[in-house]
Amino acid sequence: MLTLILGGARSGKSTYAEKLAAEKGPSVLYVATAQAFDVDMAARIQKHREERPFSWPTVEAPMNVGAAIEAFDEEVDVILIDCLTLLTSNVLLANEESGDVETAVFDEINALLEVYQNSQSEWIIVSNEVGLGIVPAYELGRTYRDYLGKVNQKVAQYADRVLFMVAGLPLFVK
Repeated sequence: MLTLILGGARSGKSTYAEKLAAEKGPSVLYVATAQAFDVDMAARIQKHREERPFSWPTVEAPMNVGAAIEAFDEEVDVILIDCLTLLTSNVLLANEESGDVETAVFDEINALLEVYQNSQSEWIIVSNEVGLGIVPAYELGRTYRDYLGKVNQKVAQYADRVLFMVAGLPLFVK
């Protein structure tokens, strides 16, 4: 089973995902896609580490997430990926100069979904919904918004459940 949890910044996505994962089974693999490019992000990553149960193994994979999950050699009840937002950003920025960002982004997502299809674990994936705000003033921001929207749509097609978080409350979309 795949649950996709969407929402805006600080909508309660990660907190809800962690609570749901803890309810689904005792063994949870936490897959983190964040990179600490600045002091603020390093502090956020550290806070997330401290708030997670110590018993949850963590795989830090800013890209090639599917391969990182496959390389994890323990059976787990739940795989929690937090988040597609940063994964998409990481792939976009790593391939910005190559000119073929779309292929790189969807190769990453297709590889991840292939691992999901071969998995016996329940999956929970967190992602931001960035299409509800103003249109970004710069090209890279618009490109990112468009790709993340397409990524969310693709993952939602595979998802058994899709939730949209608002003010810490889940709205069931699918």
